[in-house]
Amino acid sequence: MTSTLQIHVEFSFRGETHCLRATVDLDDLLSKYDIQPSFHEIIAQHNKIDTYSYLYEVMEQAEIVFEKATGLAAQFMKEGRFDSGGFAARWREDRILDLLKPIAQRELGVDLDSNAALARALLEAYRLGKSSSAVP
Repeated sequence: MTSTLQIHVEFSFRGETHCLRATVDLDDLLSKYDIQPSFHEIIAQHNKIDTYSYLYEVMEQAEIVFEKATGLAAQFMKEGRFDSGGFAARWREDRILDLLKPIAQRELGVDLDSNAALARALLEAYRLGKSSSAVP
Protein backbone atom coordinates (compact mmCIF):
# COMPACT_ATOMS: atom_id res chain seq x y z
CA MET A 1 0.00 0.00 0.00
CA THR A 2 1.26 3.47 -0.86
CA SER A 3 2.26 5.71 2.03
CA THR A 4 0.46 9.02 1.76
CA LEU A 5 -0.21 11.89 4.08
CA GLN A 6 -2.56 14.83 3.86
CA ILE A 7 -1.10 18.05 5.21
CA HIS A 8 -2.52 21.50 5.67
CA VAL A 9 -1.61 24.81 7.19
CA GLU A 10 -3.75 27.79 8.12
CA PHE A 11 -2.41 31.30 8.64
CA SER A 12 -3.22 34.96 8.04
CA PHE A 13 -1.30 37.29 5.76
CA ARG A 14 -2.24 40.87 4.93
CA GLY A 15 -5.70 40.50 6.42
CA GLU A 16 -6.49 37.29 4.50
CA THR A 17 -6.78 33.83 5.98
CA HIS A 18 -5.06 31.15 3.94
CA CYS A 19 -5.88 27.46 4.33
CA LEU A 20 -3.54 25.48 2.11
CA ARG A 21 -3.56 21.73 1.57
CA ALA A 22 -1.55 19.06 -0.16
CA THR A 23 -1.48 15.29 -0.36
CA VAL A 24 2.02 13.87 -0.18
CA ASP A 25 3.03 10.54 -1.72
CA LEU A 26 5.80 9.73 0.75
CA ASP A 27 7.05 6.72 -1.24
CA ASP A 28 7.58 8.89 -4.29
CA LEU A 29 9.11 11.69 -2.23
CA LEU A 30 11.67 9.49 -0.49
CA SER A 31 12.59 7.64 -3.67
CA LYS A 32 13.47 10.97 -5.34
CA TYR A 33 15.30 12.80 -2.54
CA ASP A 34 18.03 11.81 -0.11
CA ILE A 35 16.84 14.50 2.29
CA GLN A 36 13.12 15.03 2.65
CA PRO A 37 12.03 18.55 1.70
CA SER A 38 10.15 20.49 4.36
CA PHE A 39 6.40 20.05 4.47
CA HIS A 40 6.01 23.83 4.26
CA GLU A 41 7.93 23.75 0.98
CA ILE A 42 5.75 20.93 -0.33
CA ILE A 43 2.56 22.85 0.50
CA ALA A 44 4.00 25.99 -1.12
CA GLN A 45 4.89 24.16 -4.33
CA HIS A 46 1.52 22.44 -4.46
CA ASN A 47 -0.26 25.78 -4.03
CA LYS A 48 2.07 27.71 -6.39
CA ILE A 49 3.60 29.91 -3.70
CA ASP A 50 7.10 31.24 -4.32
CA THR A 51 9.42 30.07 -1.54
CA TYR A 52 11.18 33.47 -1.67
CA SER A 53 8.00 35.44 -0.92
CA TYR A 54 6.79 37.08 2.29
CA LEU A 55 3.70 34.88 2.08
CA TYR A 56 5.93 31.81 2.33
CA GLU A 57 7.88 33.28 5.26
CA VAL A 58 4.65 33.83 7.17
CA MET A 59 3.43 30.34 6.25
CA GLU A 60 6.66 28.82 7.63
CA GLN A 61 5.74 30.15 11.08
CA ALA A 62 2.43 28.25 11.07
CA GLU A 63 2.20 24.69 12.31
CA ILE A 64 1.58 21.92 9.79
CA VAL A 65 -1.43 19.72 10.54
CA PHE A 66 -1.10 16.07 9.49
CA GLU A 67 -4.10 13.94 8.59
CA LYS A 68 -5.22 10.73 6.91
CA ALA A 69 -1.95 8.82 6.77
CA THR A 70 -2.03 5.61 4.73
CA GLY A 71 0.31 2.66 4.37
CA LEU A 72 3.45 2.66 6.50
CA ALA A 73 2.92 6.35 7.31
CA ALA A 74 -0.09 5.45 9.48
CA GLN A 75 2.27 3.75 11.96
CA PHE A 76 4.11 7.05 12.47
CA MET A 77 1.03 9.23 13.11
CA LYS A 78 0.05 9.87 16.68
CA GLU A 79 -2.43 12.49 17.87
CA GLY A 80 -2.03 14.68 14.80
CA ARG A 81 1.78 14.48 14.84
CA PHE A 82 3.88 12.73 12.23
CA ASP A 83 7.33 11.29 13.00
CA SER A 84 8.92 12.01 9.62
CA GLY A 85 12.41 10.95 10.76
CA GLY A 86 11.16 7.62 12.08
CA PHE A 87 9.11 7.07 8.96
CA ALA A 88 12.07 7.81 6.64
CA ALA A 89 14.37 5.46 8.56
CA ARG A 90 11.84 2.62 8.46
CA TRP A 91 11.02 3.29 4.80
CA ARG A 92 14.72 3.02 3.86
CA GLU A 93 15.12 -0.12 5.96
CA ASP A 94 12.16 -1.71 4.17
CA ARG A 95 13.72 -0.85 0.77
CA ILE A 96 17.00 -2.50 1.83
CA LEU A 97 15.11 -5.59 2.98
CA ASP A 98 13.30 -5.70 -0.37
CA LEU A 99 16.73 -5.95 -2.02
CA LEU A 100 18.04 -8.52 0.46
CA LYS A 101 15.03 -10.88 0.32
CA PRO A 102 15.75 -12.39 -3.11
CA ILE A 103 19.43 -12.86 -2.21
CA ALA A 104 18.55 -14.69 1.01
CA GLN A 105 16.04 -16.85 -0.86
CA ARG A 106 18.44 -17.65 -3.71
CA GLU A 107 21.61 -18.21 -1.66
CA LEU A 108 20.25 -19.56 1.61
CA GLY A 109 16.78 -20.81 0.72
CA VAL A 110 15.41 -18.61 3.50
CA ASP A 111 12.34 -16.37 3.52
CA LEU A 112 13.32 -13.25 5.48
CA ASP A 113 9.67 -12.52 6.27
CA SER A 114 9.60 -15.63 8.45
CA ASN A 115 13.12 -15.25 9.87
CA ALA A 116 13.31 -11.92 11.67
CA ALA A 117 16.66 -12.68 13.33
CA LEU A 118 18.36 -13.29 9.99
CA ALA A 119 16.71 -10.18 8.51
CA ARG A 120 18.13 -8.09 11.39
CA ALA A 121 21.57 -9.68 10.95
CA LEU A 122 21.61 -8.94 7.21
CA LEU A 123 20.48 -5.36 7.81
CA GLU A 124 23.26 -4.94 10.37
CA ALA A 125 25.79 -6.40 7.92
CA TYR A 126 24.52 -4.00 5.25
CA ARG A 127 24.91 -1.02 7.60
CA LEU A 128 28.39 -2.16 8.62
CA GLY A 129 29.44 -2.46 4.98
CA LYS A 130 27.93 0.93 4.21
CA SER A 131 29.77 2.63 7.06
CA SER A 132 33.14 0.95 6.41
CA SER A 133 35.28 2.86 3.95
CA ALA A 134 37.89 0.12 3.75
CA VAL A 135 38.16 -3.41 5.01
CA PRO A 136 41.24 -3.92 7.26
